[in-house]
Amino acid sequence: MTITGIISAIIIGLIIGAVARLLVPGKQNIPIWLTLVIGLVGAFVGSAIARAFHVVNTSGIDWIEIILQIVVAVILVVIVSGLWARRGARH
Repeated sequence: MTITGIISAIIIGLIIGAVARLLVPGKQNIPIWLTLVIGLVGAFVGSAIARAFHVVNTSGIDWIEIILQIVVAVILVVIVSGLWARRGARH
């Protein structure tokens, strides 16, 4: 992966994480860096799922892939925010 690809992945991950966080109702007490990580993981896992279903190489914008990435990130935001809240409650 080139430096441009890495920078693009970080930017896309940040956007995916932010959109996922906005879609989850209520307040998520997770830091912004964790939102970025969730977005990156969601983007990679969503892309892998799209590849598994052969919907990656379409002409134009890959809407199905983007939706899969956001859905995965939303699921991760819900899971991680619950775990993060419990982590804070123990200390």
